[in-house]
Amino acid sequence: MIAESVSSQSLRARLRAVRLYLIMDARPRVTPLEEFLARSIQAGVGMVQLREKQLNDGELLVTARRCAAVSRRLGALFVVNDRLDVALAAQADGVHVGQDDLPIDDIRALAGEQFIVGLSTHSPAQIAHAQSQAADYVGVGPVHETPTKPGRPAVGLELVRCAAANSDLPFFAIGGLDPGNVADAVAAGARGISVLRCVTQAEDPAAIVRALIDQIPVGGQPA
Repeated sequence: MIAESVSSQSLRARLRAVRLYLIMDARPRVTPLEEFLARSIQAGVGMVQLREKQLNDGELLVTARRCAAVSRRLGALFVVNDRLDVALAAQADGVHVGQDDLPIDDIRALAGEQFIVGLSTHSPAQIAHAQSQAADYVGVGPVHETPTKPGRPAVGLELVRCAAANSDLPFFAIGGLDPGNVADAVAAGARGISVLRCVTQAEDPAAIVRALIDQIPVGGQPA
């Protein structure tokens, strides 16, 4: 029990240090997948999420294990979107869920405390509720409209300001962010940024990661 507690604290300390959080599917522009991940992590990505809706369960698990292996080797955290079963089987560090997915209490009952649980939030009420649910971090957005979340209206920078002023949890601004607009999210109070397309579809993902990380201050997320 003591060892688990120390390990959990270590995971969450690493989480608070993450400045750039990459969400990816199984088809980045740079291949193979391991090469794409290695370049991205070595350039500054601190956490990786596999969000993949097109693969069958067996293919998803194989892909998650490949991502987990590279992330673990290079010191990045790795989580799986929605699928707690795949996250556990791939020995991921955690899972990320939405407002309508498995409740966090049930995830904790199945996965234990030594497991990161992230939650998507889209309103001040959801940000406040995430703290009572004992989420480890929240995604805040989408800041801008994005094709990866069709039908989800942009919330703008005001929700980022709300999270910065009121959330005790680490949070990541997300949604249509890239090197050209990430400074606005940082100015609104974001200390962590989450990106997808601008990195996964880049010919040189490391260059994009560096252009992003250079604009995100060092200092860490809320404790």
